[in-house]
Amino acid sequence: MNGRERILAHLAGRPVDRLPFMPITMMFAARLAGVRYLDYCTDHRVLAAGQIRTAEEFGFDYVNTMSDPAREAADCGARVQYFDEQPVALIEEEARLADKVQLAGLRQPDPLGGGRMHNGIKAVALLRERVGRDLLVEGWIEGPMAEAADLRGINTLMLDFYDDPAFVHDLFAFVLELGLRFAQEQVAAGADLIGIGDAAASLVGPEIYRQFVWPYEQKLVAGVRALGVPARLHICGNTRAHLAGMGRLGCAIVDLDYPVPLSEARAQMGPDQIFIGNLNPVSGLRNSTPEAVTAAVADCHRAAGPRFIVGAGCEVPRDTPAENLRALGGYARTHQPCILPPL
Repeated sequence: MNGRERILAHLAGRPVDRLPFMPITMMFAARLAGVRYLDYCTDHRVLAAGQIRTAEEFGFDYVNTMSDPAREAADCGARVQYFDEQPVALIEEEARLADKVQLAGLRQPDPLGGGRMHNGIKAVALLRERVGRDLLVEGWIEGPMAEAADLRGINTLMLDFYDDPAFVHDLFAFVLELGLRFAQEQVAAGADLIGIGDAAASLVGPEIYRQFVWPYEQKLVAGVRALGVPARLHICGNTRAHLAGMGRLGCAIVDLDYPVPLSEARAQMGPDQIFIGNLNPVSGLRNSTPEAVTAAVADCHRAAGPRFIVGAGCEVPRDTPAENLRALGGYARTHQPCILPPL
């Protein structure tokens, strides 16, 4: 059973030979490949080479096209800043929709128009060509809260929820269409799975999440599923207030960051939701030891139960010791999804 087969079988509830292994690597992959992170973000060939090398060296079951949150926003005309060894950053003081009146005239960018989205689509196609028979290829889009914050500015958007809720709904409708267009072209290029990054959603309270964010996440997930592929939701940070809603979205996979007890997530999201996580990427992985990593992921597995995929709570830090990441993968390779006995 190869990595692609293993993940797809696990998502479908069919027996697998062992736990799938799907940690997020971006800056780690660039460093392993010996390339500038700027080139990793902006050249699909560099990204693909870094992902393939990382997957092969550490036994990943998949490759992904994540690099930074600015692809869609940049193609909408947002001002972004590039760095040699840091992710691309949105310039909030010059947000594309600092003047919200501009939303009415903002046109949907063409994902195949030669911009940063097109670069991501080319990465999907190249990964599919090179390793897509053996490893699952994951595409990536920004979620509604994250993309709205990228275009409007996170601090301004937080005020908009109270000052102009009608504008927020219009903005979320725009980014929903944007995300689905991007997802459609990635699926056409060969993506087996679409990840949805909605990190900013962890910053709002349960009422704003219920009223504004959840309905558009649900439409986005439904739209991805209508393309014929499963959806993966990744929200960094503390999502404990949103667990029940996240469990109703219909995602094949939900990433849970380290502030969320997996036992609590399981109780609120039911027995069938697949979790990835959720070691603390810094103290539990980067600053840890192989023995401690093994013990920590075993605790995660025990709390999550059989519907579990091995990974950290968020991105594997750039300077994580190789032996610690190998320990994480070693656990996946030596364990099946069955429920572990209590300690």
